[in-house]
Amino acid sequence: MTFKTILLVTGTEPANNDLKLAAGLCEEVGAHLSVLVLAMAAPPPVGAYGAVVSDSWLQERQADEEQLDKRVEAVRSFVADRALSADVTGQYVEMAAGASAVAERARYADLTLAGPDLLATGTLKEKTIDGALFSSGKPLLLVPANSNATLKPKRIMVAWDARIEAARAVHEARPLIAAADDVHLALVDPIADAYHQGAEPGADAAAYLARHGAKITVDRLPSGGRSVVEVLRRHAIDTSAEMIVMGGYGHSRLREWIFGGVTKSILSDPPLPVLMAR
Repeated sequence: MTFKTILLVTGTEPANNDLKLAAGLCEEVGAHLSVLVLAMAAPPPVGAYGAVVSDSWLQERQADEEQLDKRVEAVRSFVADRALSADVTGQYVEMAAGASAVAERARYADLTLAGPDLLATGTLKEKTIDGALFSSGKPLLLVPANSNATLKPKRIMVAWDARIEAARAVHEARPLIAAADDVHLALVDPIADAYHQGAEPGADAAAYLARHGAKITVDRLPSGGRSVVEVLRRHAIDTSAEMIVMGGYGHSRLREWIFGGVTKSILSDPPLPVLMAR
């Protein structure tokens, strides 16, 4: 398998659903689990004439660091009880450096996992997706609650539009796609011309993946007045997909996220496990 190191980002709260999920995926494919326990410091209070460091703010930081240490030890105990190759690191960073901390670790992993515990957070979710998707050069796997995640999916739906982000996602997921029993290449309202998706939209991508052993069906889907994300969600359900593969569109500018509509909707509410790359 292509995934030999999986990164999990977790906060300091004692929630272990993502840990169990990550451990299970690593055991499934024989991967090393790398865990980053991330705590982010609130900015100091600012007075009329500059930053004023209060005793309560310093006490809050000290409490954060103590909670981080406890969480790191708890995670280490968790992985020690399983037959896993694993490493656990804790980092306490300023809020503005959260995404950079994630990106730096994600560059040394094959995949970053964002499980249901993380997806239920606010700032930690934003920083993790920001760093992993936009600054690591590696794929991100979103796993919502009440879904069955696997790195050996039998049925995959690929959201294809011939753009570089989609090509990147397909490249990262190529071993999974090649090993699956059934892969649907989904194109919504494709444009058949030399400047968009070719005379036969999806044919080139299907031929490329077929040469890698994939069992491909090209599905050209009319939107019929529905949004693209609604069409893709419905098609994933209709094809009994266990994973969606898609590109992540947009960019991060400081603390502001600017996404394409489909990317934003999927990140906000993934319908099933989604492997995303940019």
